[in-house]
Amino acid sequence: MKNFILIGAAGYIAPRHMKAIKETGNNLIAAYDPYDGVGIMDSYFPNADFFTEFERFDRHVEKLKRNGIKIDFVSICSPNYLHDSHIRYGLRIGADVICEKPLVLNSWNLDALMEIEKEYSKKINTILQLRYHDSILQLKDKIAKGDPNKKYKIDLTYVTSRGNWYYTSWKGDKTKSGGIATNIGIHFFDMLMWIFGPCKEFTLSEKTKDTNSGTLKLKNADVNWYLSINSDNLPIKVKNQNLTTYRTIKIDNEEIEFSKGFTDLHTLSYKNILNGNGYGLKDAKNSIEVVSQIRNKKI
Repeated sequence: MKNFILIGAAGYIAPRHMKAIKETGNNLIAAYDPYDGVGIMDSYFPNADFFTEFERFDRHVEKLKRNGIKIDFVSICSPNYLHDSHIRYGLRIGADVICEKPLVLNSWNLDALMEIEKEYSKKINTILQLRYHDSILQLKDKIAKGDPNKKYKIDLTYVTSRGNWYYTSWKGDKTKSGGIATNIGIHFFDMLMWIFGPCKEFTLSEKTKDTNSGTLKLKNADVNWYLSINSDNLPIKVKNQNLTTYRTIKIDNEEIEFSKGFTDLHTLSYKNILNGNGYGLKDAKNSIEVVSQIRNKKI
């Protein structure tokens, strides 16, 4: 049984990490979040210590270490702009790290972390859960067995509705979240480059506070992509069903169905990390480079 601590316990994604820690037979011994609405912990680790001040959390962690309790992993679900510092914290206390997407906001942060990772002889893992989705694995296998010189035509659309709270929160501040492409698009960009090769060129056709769109020229695919958090951009058929999210990928006009099957992907990610087969800094590099360039590019 491995001991975990969790940084960022109150957000949307944290329960998936708690569930993954539980389902892989491990223990969460302490968690931190400045917001104290973390009753979800009762469903997984009611005996875990909880702190709303990082200084007290840090002192508690040091006390655990002095008492001979080893901290094997630090799971990070904090706001995107804090990932870099929290990853460094995890390495400094002698733990391996599991960090939500995006690992960092800029590619140069990755280069620095690679050096620090070597210094501490620990592993920085990231969650790239789409790489474990059955439909995506089948697609990757199909493309790998196909014509290696073929250029595929891809249309990616992802609309996930967010209310006015989004713009007030850190997610609405691109200096903290990285903007639309980083916050909701990075998994899709990673998945496409994992299957169709690195990005050679990109263009932007729309860049607003709630919508980004453009093209990616990958080694083996030309991609039209559209990302939005504005419910007005949902297709009529989706609105009529009172749904708030729409995602689709069409490859040569054939739609890839992957609207289901997301429930256990974090647990699968944790299992692979614990087996030494998790995705790390180099795996995250291509997608982080692309989204950081999109963030800084003007139309």
